[in-house]
Amino acid sequence: MKINKLIFNALGFLLLVMHQLSAQSEALTSSPYSLYGLGVINQTSIGKFNSLGYSGIGVKSIYELNNLNPSTYALTPQNSFLYDIGVTGEFNNYSNHSTTEGKSNVNFSNLAFGFRIMENLGAGITMTPYSDVGYSILGVSSNIEGSTESFVSNITGLGGLNDLKLNVGYALTPKLRLGLSTSFLFGNIEETESFIYSSTSFESIVKTNYSGARLGFGIQYDINDKITIGSTVQLPTNLNGNLKRSVTKTLSGIEISVEDESSDYVSDFKLPLELGFGMSIKPIDEITLSADYKKNFWTDTNQSKNIGGYQDQNIYAFGLEYIHDPTSYKYGQRISYRLGYNYDNGYLAIGDNKVEGYNFTAGVGIPTSRGTHSMINLSYSYGSKGILQNVLIKENYHLITLNLSLEDLWFVKRKIN
Repeated sequence: MKINKLIFNALGFLLLVMHQLSAQSEALTSSPYSLYGLGVINQTSIGKFNSLGYSGIGVKSIYELNNLNPSTYALTPQNSFLYDIGVTGEFNNYSNHSTTEGKSNVNFSNLAFGFRIMENLGAGITMTPYSDVGYSILGVSSNIEGSTESFVSNITGLGGLNDLKLNVGYALTPKLRLGLSTSFLFGNIEETESFIYSSTSFESIVKTNYSGARLGFGIQYDINDKITIGSTVQLPTNLNGNLKRSVTKTLSGIEISVEDESSDYVSDFKLPLELGFGMSIKPIDEITLSADYKKNFWTDTNQSKNIGGYQDQNIYAFGLEYIHDPTSYKYGQRISYRLGYNYDNGYLAIGDNKVEGYNFTAGVGIPTSRGTHSMINLSYSYGSKGILQNVLIKENYHLITLNLSLEDLWFVKRKIN
């Protein structure tokens, strides 16, 4: 019976994944920095960790899915099936030396579930965006060779990569937990360039597909009842790429296919070795403090773009959670309050400037009932990226994330008075 329910929930999750993939046709970002490489690399997590500055490698999470460290799945309680479904809204403001522009978008942010397989062994599957592309460059003027005339073109990019991850955690001892994650990365980036000159228009569509797998490991250790430390590693890998191009010409209202779905070679994209270290401390029962440090070795990939290159990245994350009493009969005492901060010194260098950024986060966890540990997690983040210098753009954004973090209880006997 337990296996049948597991299959039922897995099928339901796969349906949500299919919906997520169809939703990915809409841009999850409108950042101009998504023009480079695979787009903007996603730093957000799932559930409550979005409001903790995206920290959580060393957080001992029992009733919350933690995508930051696979070893935490060993803590999944018996008879519990955990879900997390997220939606996010992003509101951006871009500025350079002369203009300011605002954009917004709303879409799914994650799908996840976790369950216990046997004593000390838990597992789960998560689906999150790995990178997002959603840029538009309008009104680019170019001279016609051998002429004093010019034409104007528009360039748009859309797509990104998805990260479908299988997490397994095992408790070697009551204090020591080990984890393994396997990521399947896949997706495409579509760039469309169109321009009109006189009665003739051209449209070029280039679609680049990427796919690959990646292994990761995690560990957590409880020093005592108050302090937990953790570490993660993501191994480097290559994403295989292939490119398809089509060009259409329209002359006096008649459409002519100049080039139809021709395939071209594209270099594999290299993902770096990533190391993470984290700690959580409970100075008192009501408060949990968390801190993470991540190092991503982009320089070792030896990759560069026409006007920029990839350099080693350092990320610092801090979080604070307060909850008066999660078992209290008083509803207000079971609400969680959270704050966080995240600083990223950037992995993309344009000229002599790295595109660094920071986030301030805040959020609440609202319990849905006293019978389960289900929560409505609402988080807000204010962030900034880039600088006003040369071709760089200053990006300020507000990010609101709603996560339904639900617990379904299996095989709990009903008590009859």
